[in-house]
Amino acid sequence: MFNSSINIVKRTIRKRPNNSHKGTFGKVCIIGGNQNFGGAAIMASKACVYSGAGLTTTFTDPVNLNSLHNIIPEAMFVDYHDDNKLKSMINSFDVILIGPGLGTDDYSLSLVKQVFQQINNHQILIIDGSAITIVANHHLTLPDANIIFTPHQMEWQRLSDIAIPDQNDKNNQNKVNALHSTVVLKSHHTKVYSNNHIWVNPGGTPAQATGGMGDTLAGMIAGFTAQFANIEDAVISAVFAHSFIADKLAKNQYVVLPTQISNHIPQFMKKFEN
Repeated sequence: MFNSSINIVKRTIRKRPNNSHKGTFGKVCIIGGNQNFGGAAIMASKACVYSGAGLTTTFTDPVNLNSLHNIIPEAMFVDYHDDNKLKSMINSFDVILIGPGLGTDDYSLSLVKQVFQQINNHQILIIDGSAITIVANHHLTLPDANIIFTPHQMEWQRLSDIAIPDQNDKNNQNKVNALHSTVVLKSHHTKVYSNNHIWVNPGGTPAQATGGMGDTLAGMIAGFTAQFANIEDAVISAVFAHSFIADKLAKNQYVVLPTQISNHIPQFMKKFEN
């Protein structure tokens, strides 16, 4: 499983052509980070930028502006209360990630609905964290787009109506097929369900049990899918990279921080570029 995963990574991460520019590597929109959970959107933005996305724009609460610019100045900022900007810009992105630190209040619900209404079938939509709960609680109809869900087991229970003890491959795959989506089901050994394929992540360490780990993974998935044409391989490569880096760091650390993983993404991608 480890060697086959390495092969997927190697065929996914391509050496950058000399005549490339920032537009070559995808435009990503990250929507999240309310007044209480700004760090989630910032960590997702950092992971996305460090994964090589050409342009990353973070739609978040203005209270997060200074922190965003201090921590990841490469990311652009838009006030997520500005409906006109959201509507005018949403179709310019290759990938939209919604959910990290978004919360589940009425305004968060309105943001999810706006994105679902505006997105088109050529775009990739990653639904993470709070946005998964919103979709489940309000029984929202999914838009016509390339959809990726990134739930942990409790979020998957809400979305799928499959109780955690019953979350076996058969039940999960049936629900994934009904959703017409890719699902990254996070656990000790994260699984990616897509197109009747199931990939099991060979890595992972308890040192990753830290807040923000999922936000970082979602940002990595956004960055990888923005650049690489095969969506399934890009998702698998991002998940593998996330745990591979953590496993390496955990050899000398009791706990691995999500931001530390982001710091090592460029070196990982250089090592495995083909």
